Amino acid sequence: MEKIIQIDGRDICFRATAAIPRLYRIKFGRDIMQDMKDIQQAVEKAQNGEEPIPVKLLEVFENVAYLMARHAAPDMPEHSVEEWLDGFDTFSIYEVFPELLELWRANNATLVESKKKRTR
Repeated sequence: MEKIIQIDGRDICFRATAAIPRLYRIKFGRDIMQDMKDIQQAVEKAQNGEEPIPVKLLEVFENVAYLMARHAAPDMPEHSVEEWLDGFDTFSIYEVFPELLELWRANNATLVESKKKRTR
């Protein structure tokens, strides 16, 4: 599944497929399922004024965003997450994360539905 999100006045395509958890684990050595859950909880706490988003989770969010953007544009030159982010003047977790979470959830719902059909 793909979704176009406007960031810094530009349309950026993001893609989530069954390959994302594996690609994420290979590239960053982490579990994207747990990371997405942790980011969501941190964003909710920050929006409720409970506590700021930990810097480590901001980095994790940026990694997720980079991987999904790179997955949508395989011809994009390979560079670091920092170099990719440097192409934007602003990159707000509060604006981008809800969109990526929606894409992630839609992709996961599709995968679960496919598994149900196979077991029938």
